Amino acid sequence: MKPKIYITRLFPEEIVEKLSDYFHVEMWKEQSIPVPREVLLREIEDADGLICLLTEKIDEEVLHQARQLKVISNVAVGYNNIDVQTAAKKGIIVTNTPEVLTETTADLTFALLMAAARRVVEASDFLRKGEWGAWSLMQLTGQDVYGATLGIIGLGRIGEALVRRAKGFDMNVIYYNRTRKQEKEEQLDIHYRELDDLLRQSDFVCLMLPYSDEVHHLIGKEELSLMKSNAILINTARGGIVDEAALYYALKEGQIGGAGLDVFEQEPVSVDHPLLSLPNVVALPHIGSASVKTRMKMALLACDNMMNVLTGNKPITPVIDS
Repeated sequence: MKPKIYITRLFPEEIVEKLSDYFHVEMWKEQSIPVPREVLLREIEDADGLICLLTEKIDEEVLHQARQLKVISNVAVGYNNIDVQTAAKKGIIVTNTPEVLTETTADLTFALLMAAARRVVEASDFLRKGEWGAWSLMQLTGQDVYGATLGIIGLGRIGEALVRRAKGFDMNVIYYNRTRKQEKEEQLDIHYRELDDLLRQSDFVCLMLPYSDEVHHLIGKEELSLMKSNAILINTARGGIVDEAALYYALKEGQIGGAGLDVFEQEPVSVDHPLLSLPNVVALPHIGSASVKTRMKMALLACDNMMNVLTGNKPITPVIDS
């Protein structure tokens, strides 16, 4: 019998066909409904490979249910949805999809920054609701992007790609990273700042770091209080990096000027989420890598990682090097 692969979300047909030449493929086919926990636990029991999204929690319970699992192919850069240490103890290889989504996510991050700065969504709603009765000098005025100071927290691949976009707008770029990258400072014409100084000096603060327990609620009440009253916070990394209750208060009370959010602590969010009620928030449903070409590249990389491991070869992008 062919080894079994379980895919937790609807996958492109051509990739499923490619996998089906070598493996028995089972897949959850509901586009708008996540795979139920009981289905995942049942399907993982005899699966040799698992292709999942970051929305699936592959924890100790799931991993202990898997009797013959050899590889988990996560269709994302981050992998905080997977208990990697337990997987390693069981000899299960975990892979991700880095690099292929760098430029697309940087595009979306800068688009979110622009939309929040110039109140694009708010202005569009204003027009569509028939509220544009006359032109007014200060109507729907926002923040300038050109020549502003951009603070980037987390200077990885996507952070560097964001710098290149910011330089096209002649922005002054400062950054904070757990490890200072002095060689990048000269290459990219950027300047290092400690976190508190970055928050005080920036007109825009972009979160670009991977999620871990160490950065949970890195941006909370105290950090938000350091920011300028007209500053805008952009998060396209992970929702848990920001204390959403503290952010809601800071936005509602005018402590900061606005926010652009592509990620939330609990996803998907409901329409009654407090942050969605604020006019100075531009919110998106986690679409940072959502271009057709990039999502196909991610799916193909996940497929190739899966095929490599199950045919006795090394994975292309393991999250832990063997």
